[in-house]
Amino acid sequence: MLLWTPRSRAVLIGIFALVVGVVFVLPLVTVVLAGLAGAWNGPLPSDLGFTRFDRALSGENVASLSVSLQTAFVAGGIALVLGTWAALAAREAPMWLQRITDAVFHLPIAVPSVAIGLGLLIAFNERPLLLGGTRWIVILAHAVLVLAFAFSAVSAALDRLDPAYRQAAESLGAGPARVLARVTLPLLLPSLGAAAGLAVALSMGELGATVMVYPATWKTLPVTIFALTDRGQAFQAAACTTLLLLVTLLALVLLGRIRGRAALR
Repeated sequence: MLLWTPRSRAVLIGIFALVVGVVFVLPLVTVVLAGLAGAWNGPLPSDLGFTRFDRALSGENVASLSVSLQTAFVAGGIALVLGTWAALAAREAPMWLQRITDAVFHLPIAVPSVAIGLGLLIAFNERPLLLGGTRWIVILAHAVLVLAFAFSAVSAALDRLDPAYRQAAESLGAGPARVLARVTLPLLLPSLGAAAGLAVALSMGELGATVMVYPATWKTLPVTIFALTDRGQAFQAAACTTLLLLVTLLALVLLGRIRGRAALR
């Protein structure tokens, strides 16, 4: 009952805001300030400016950003299609098979992403499945890593879906394909949009598996950022990280608008 008093609510909100500020907001603000800083020799940065962002928007960094976007959307699309198909198929399967499917699709997030990259590098390094040294092994690695999240999002949405809609369509003579195309998938569109956004966001920031498999011609921006920090260029890496953050947020906003329109329908 104490939580319903104005004072207790204010204390609770204050504690929540403090935790969010320290754990989530402060690190991001620090990265942005580091990207703007000309130097940081005291408690606060000095000589703030956009010089490092000019460098972040030129040459290799822009190429890496383009690679990250292409990889995220292609891998996210693959994961969304496969995850949706698997969730729909598992829903009609026996309970024991549903549990096996769930375990298999969540296995990639139960092991380090570096192990996933190493496994793909070994598995696809010989003909006829020679993907090593190509962009496709990077895309495949990202798709494998985000597939579990797409599968989980669609499975959860299917669990919440009222079976009365499907039963009504079937009672009117609609076949399985028509029910799927005209009833189930339209009702899942908001969840599919959320799954797509999550897949893109996770792919944009993926590093562990990418470092293991990427060729020199297909370097994502997180790999470039890692290389900058490894060379001691932390401020330039912060500028590139801020650019990655802004572009990822923009992509999520666009996907969110699509999701919102789908929900209105």
